Amino acid sequence: MDNLIKPSDIDQSLKCAGCGALLHFAPGTHNLKCDYCGVSNEIQSDESAEVTSVDYETFIANIDSAKQSDRLKVVNCNNCGSQTILDEFVTSDKCPFCTAPLVLNLANGQQYVPPHYILPFKVTQQQGVNFFNTWLKSLWWAPNDLAKKVGASESILKGVYLPNWAYDTDTITAYTGERGDYYYTTETYTETSNGQTETKTRQVRHTSWSDASGTVFVGFEDLLVPASKSLPEDTLNKLGPWKFSMLVKFDERYMSGFRSETYQLTPQQGLVKAIEQTVEDIHDKIRSDIGGDEQRIDNTDTQYNNKAIKYLMLPVWVSAYNYNNKIYQFTINASTGEVIGQRPLSAIKITMAILFAIVLIIIAVMYFQSANA
Repeated sequence: MDNLIKPSDIDQSLKCAGCGALLHFAPGTHNLKCDYCGVSNEIQSDESAEVTSVDYETFIANIDSAKQSDRLKVVNCNNCGSQTILDEFVTSDKCPFCTAPLVLNLANGQQYVPPHYILPFKVTQQQGVNFFNTWLKSLWWAPNDLAKKVGASESILKGVYLPNWAYDTDTITAYTGERGDYYYTTETYTETSNGQTETKTRQVRHTSWSDASGTVFVGFEDLLVPASKSLPEDTLNKLGPWKFSMLVKFDERYMSGFRSETYQLTPQQGLVKAIEQTVEDIHDKIRSDIGGDEQRIDNTDTQYNNKAIKYLMLPVWVSAYNYNNKIYQFTINASTGEVIGQRPLSAIKITMAILFAIVLIIIAVMYFQSANA
């Protein structure tokens, strides 16, 4: 792909001019920094460059030829099934999702497809710890001693870039349905009060239905589909929104000091999920086009044109904590600081809440009974 930086340029900028050590990307900057002597090299990137998608069909047709094999390798975790990318100098590591040992079999190393764009880490490791500890203290239904027992430290957070697909498409939908328009009639009825019968009138609403059909056009951009299976799907979907305005062209140097995954959901599978995201908006457009007071949608036929795709790497801090001998996983959006995690529930708090609700119900019943006595 034409957006890749030359390997020789990468190797040169990753080497510390002061001590020769490997430089790591510093979150919140565009710099590579030496952990030993503090020397820093700026990653030159055109932040004003427009973020664009590539034609979907062309990407699929050329995906095999785009694979790289010399610098980065994909290794499977036998414990949790994640697929971690290791650089050419690493032969062993720990899985960032479950901490199981990763050992790369060089003979079986898989190739990887370079992403189009990467969202560099914005939230530092220490900021991630602060976000996590604040989140812990906000969990009302969690045990009172959770924050005290679990308080995070920097060492437990692992920085990982997660793969995501972003789709664009223009849709044309032909539909048939029904339009409902309200109309009112006057109805006469009798009502007895205090032994007296009165004749009254009221307005009754009815709906007149008529056939409707037409065509609507809806465009979609950045339908985001996580391509990782290493975290629960619910967690991946809740991590957004992401600061796409900070996307830059993919550069391996932003991954220095972090781990990354390759996609486990193919772009074809991701397109199916992206199309599912369009249904509600298309139906809203159809209802608006039908008009009236109520609408019924009977049949739709949607064409997805001008399909385009972006392969993105998005940053997260991941880890897990132990409470009462049970593991709970959590993830931090390293662009916004949003924390999504599993938490234990306090049986005492839940029981007390139920008892309190029962007491309130009893008091309310006694009050109404005394008021009507």
